[in-house]
Amino acid sequence: MSDHDAKAMRPAGAIDPPMPLAHHFNTEGQQASSAKFGMWVFLATEILMFSGLFLAYFIVRMFYPDMVLSSHELLDKTMGGINTVVLLTSSYTMAMGVRAAQLGDKKAIVRNIALTIAFAGVFMVVKYFEYTGKFSHGIFPGKYFDYVEASKYAESHGHELLGKPHIFFGLYFIMTGLHGVHVVVGIGVLVWVLLRANRGEFGPRYYGPVENVGLYWHLVDLVWIFLFPLLYLVR
Repeated sequence: MSDHDAKAMRPAGAIDPPMPLAHHFNTEGQQASSAKFGMWVFLATEILMFSGLFLAYFIVRMFYPDMVLSSHELLDKTMGGINTVVLLTSSYTMAMGVRAAQLGDKKAIVRNIALTIAFAGVFMVVKYFEYTGKFSHGIFPGKYFDYVEASKYAESHGHELLGKPHIFFGLYFIMTGLHGVHVVVGIGVLVWVLLRANRGEFGPRYYGPVENVGLYWHLVDLVWIFLFPLLYLVR
């Protein structure tokens, strides 16, 4: 898209603030490229971290297939499905926020970032109810797992726990808990971007922070897209 076409797409009243250039960069382009490269390096380390957990999951599933299949029946697929829809929608609003920043549409930036924060909050509220529901039936991670209470809960739903379910739920709480921490961190940086957007700091020449936070948020969503089927829909 040419600069002329981009300008034609900007809404009335669009803003175009200059990029604040740090002293150790020579040009705005160099600064923007460095920021994006740094973000991709950070995302690569995040992928490596979650990859280790996914590997642990597949090893457990390989050695204890019946235990994994019986244990996952105690997970709430409805809540997991709701959170999947919520995060996918938040990815859309985040993408629209980045696009609004590229066009200099301040109102659209603020609106879409605020919606993304709201969806993230809904995700955490649903996760809170899901966790407390598990705790109330003795389903805790590791050695705190109450096999008697959990077995009663499973039987009341027509299921039977097999093998060592505390191993599966240990992985479940680690993987979903770590993902939840990333959601909370994401809310924090989204609020930071929202405050700056409300001050009119982003536009066609400077939208790097919005774009980089968007990349982080898409990674958070992508991780959940893998977690949901592996933990909740496994067969």
